[in-house]
Amino acid sequence: MRILIAYNSRGGNTKQVAESLQRALAQAGAEVDIAEVTAGTVEEVCGRVGEADAVLAGFWCDKGTCTAEMDELLAHLGGKRVFLFGTAGFGGAPEYFDRILSGVRAKLPDGAAYAGGAMCQGRMGEGVRRRYEAMLEQNPGDARVQGMIANFDAALAHPDADDLDRIAAAAREALGL
Repeated sequence: MRILIAYNSRGGNTKQVAESLQRALAQAGAEVDIAEVTAGTVEEVCGRVGEADAVLAGFWCDKGTCTAEMDELLAHLGGKRVFLFGTAGFGGAPEYFDRILSGVRAKLPDGAAYAGGAMCQGRMGEGVRRRYEAMLEQNPGDARVQGMIANFDAALAHPDADDLDRIAAAAREALGL
């Protein structure tokens, strides 16, 4: 099976998942190609879709969905078996990840065969924590902002080995490897 892993990563979390998937699927016997999707590479990566039997499309969560570059790639996946994977700063709730995957899945064109998807939490940049701290300074004791800071701190350890193994197992199962 020829697999293209096409991913879009801002802070390195999704890249880490993509590289872990590449290793796991190659060990399972697949021929795996990997490519980063950016504004400068999206056209070239879209051109590589035709060579693959399946495409694993990875994204970082940008305001509850994927980026415009990933939107463009998804539009080229008609006739392909597709597995979605992603990372999001907020995590822990499978329902949240399911909602994100559902929204991104809706961007697939007719004829794309959705094989499944998996997500995990990913660490966020330090500027996010500073923004949360400034919010807390404005509203001391705000439980919502305190929760956001606690989530930020929990996200620092992700993606971890369990996240990577879980996503690789989901991809192998979805692809029959």
